[in-house]
Amino acid sequence: MSVVLTTVLVAGSLTAYTVYRRTLGNIETTNVTDELGEDRPQNQTGALNVLLVGSDTRQGDNARYGQKAAREDHTERTDTIMLLHVSPQRDQARLISFPRDSMVQIPACNNVQTKQEMPAQLGMINSAFNLGGIVCTIRTIESLTQIRIDHFIKVDFTGFKNIVNALGGIEICLPQAVDDRASKLKLPAGRQIVKGEAALGYVRIRKIGNGSDIERIKRQQVFLSQVVKKATSSDLVGDFPKLAEFIGAATSSVEMDDQLNTETLIQIAQSAQKLTAKGFKAITVPWEAYVADPDRVQWKQPQANNLFAAIRTDSEVSTSAPTPPPSAAPPAQGGSNEGGSSEGGGEAKPSAPPAPKPTEAAQVRVQVVNGTNTTGKASEVAEALTAQGFKVTQIGDGRKADGSDQETTSVAYKGEGWEGSKLLIASLLKTVAPSTTLLPVANVKPFTPTTPAPGQPKKAVGPMIQLVVGKDFEGVKVPLSAAEDESTVDANTDICAT
Repeated sequence: MSVVLTTVLVAGSLTAYTVYRRTLGNIETTNVTDELGEDRPQNQTGALNVLLVGSDTRQGDNARYGQKAAREDHTERTDTIMLLHVSPQRDQARLISFPRDSMVQIPACNNVQTKQEMPAQLGMINSAFNLGGIVCTIRTIESLTQIRIDHFIKVDFTGFKNIVNALGGIEICLPQAVDDRASKLKLPAGRQIVKGEAALGYVRIRKIGNGSDIERIKRQQVFLSQVVKKATSSDLVGDFPKLAEFIGAATSSVEMDDQLNTETLIQIAQSAQKLTAKGFKAITVPWEAYVADPDRVQWKQPQANNLFAAIRTDSEVSTSAPTPPPSAAPPAQGGSNEGGSSEGGGEAKPSAPPAPKPTEAAQVRVQVVNGTNTTGKASEVAEALTAQGFKVTQIGDGRKADGSDQETTSVAYKGEGWEGSKLLIASLLKTVAPSTTLLPVANVKPFTPTTPAPGQPKKAVGPMIQLVVGKDFEGVKVPLSAAEDESTVDANTDICAT
């Protein structure tokens, strides 16, 4: 539930951080960098990825939520696991929920109690925290998604209640009256404002609908979208006393990594003025019933990996064209000889009208060439480009003459292919310089995507552009919008639809 705090951290003003600096002493920090080591995914897009963990500890002020056995058991579990992704421009945010009943491969981790290394194992995703703490949870999420976790924030039940109370409560909608001792929730049906115990009970309750964790996640996402709506409103940001109270409440029961220091937070705040509730959306990792146990879930593929790719590669697409090198300069328009006459002394023939230029990806034909020894790489990249709207018509092989990998990725064209090449280059994570030298290709064959390109078909114009995937290829940019599906929740989602 610490998304509330994080959203304010990235959406708040510098004034908010003046208040935050004063309350920094409230926050417990943990050093996880040393334990995580160097073998981790890299974040090369400038986005911010924060792991949000809701703790179900029954210690201290939270003792009332557990039976005697739970209070005496000092094991801390994750009630909620979410990933907050804030775009490089800080104007959009996606909250990814990981169902806690997801069966996943957990990498080798040190046991949080014994400090002894545990071997990699198959288990529910929340067991990573139970056994190996926050370090194991981060390592698990990174290994499954290849998304670099920049920071983490953990909040317990008491902290969640304090945050909601500081916001003045959140509106919910119950389809039926509820009287549930397990979640300490007793409320009538219909729309109502909840605070404190009632708010906590609402996001924890299972005995609504079919009682599944998936339905509970949907309720949590709708609830949190309303929290973000309030936390980013001018009513809060513009009211210094309210803001001070909210920041104080948000930091009173929070633990975060020691790299998320005041200076870093201020830098984030200064670049995050554009983030509003309209830019916030919540998504659940695509799932299906686990084959070995219908009471558990597994991630549905390729949808889950497509979601992770959208988060991992989210990057601002440059609108300016790269400057063409002399050998790749676009052809000059016109074509008549200087002085208005031809070499033979006759009248100059009128130049042909300029060929139409592609203005969008759907008008660009692409040949994808696998310049590596990785089987299926051309098809993989062709599918990714098709998802971006490009018309990939051919794939083939193009390794070096000795069979080794091409070291570098290249984009080449003939004739008037400059406009198409710059559109293609803009879609790649790693920029390359265009060339007019096409590489020889073996095993050329037509390409038919498994999923048609989005949008209406467009007529391709200009020559085919050749993309040779080299050893240094980093991938294709994926917009955040590509991650949205029917499960996406935002501030406009009907609160009575859950």
